[in-house]
Amino acid sequence: RRPAGPPLRAAQASAQPAGASRLQHRTTLAMGKGMGARSRGYRSCTRDLFSKKPRDKNYNPPLSTFLRTYKVGDTVDIVCNSAQQKGMPYKFYHGRTGTVWNVTRRGIGVEVNKVHRQRQLVKRIHVRVEHLRPSNSKAGHLARVKSNEEKKKAAKESGVPCATSELKRSPKGPRDGFTLDLGKTFETKVHTLTPVPYVFKPLSKSIA
Repeated sequence: RRPAGPPLRAAQASAQPAGASRLQHRTTLAMGKGMGARSRGYRSCTRDLFSKKPRDKNYNPPLSTFLRTYKVGDTVDIVCNSAQQKGMPYKFYHGRTGTVWNVTRRGIGVEVNKVHRQRQLVKRIHVRVEHLRPSNSKAGHLARVKSNEEKKKAAKESGVPCATSELKRSPKGPRDGFTLDLGKTFETKVHTLTPVPYVFKPLSKSIA
């Protein structure tokens, strides 16, 4: 016959040493709460993320950082400057690109898209100018739009339609070939470098 459940469990519990429960309690504290737990503060895990290069340490930002004019709709990059703790965004926004939606006396409001599972959230934060810089992500697109408008205007004036392939982006091909003029080389001649052949010479002991 099998013994009943409760008496067996009681026997197992009494067989455990007295310090086992204390050890389990200490392990629980070390993993989740209490002394020795993993830090989850506002700037946790940013030892390398917010570190600065040696040449950028111990100096104030240039005046151009404070004299820039930000307008609503501008595209900016968020790059945290660890020398200025005021107005610093959360570490998630470091290196993100956003759009200016508000300008205040001491900060700039930036909209950043954040992907969470199947949703795309629009987060609005206020950042000081020390942690912002103008973004060049749209520079290529804006330059191409400007060149396309000029081509369309020239085609309309001349009456010859512009090819659609010229308005679309195309991959950059290889460079054109050319002939090297040896007369323009150093001392008007070509220097050929030949490696010296390696000859193994065993060590010989010199007898004095």
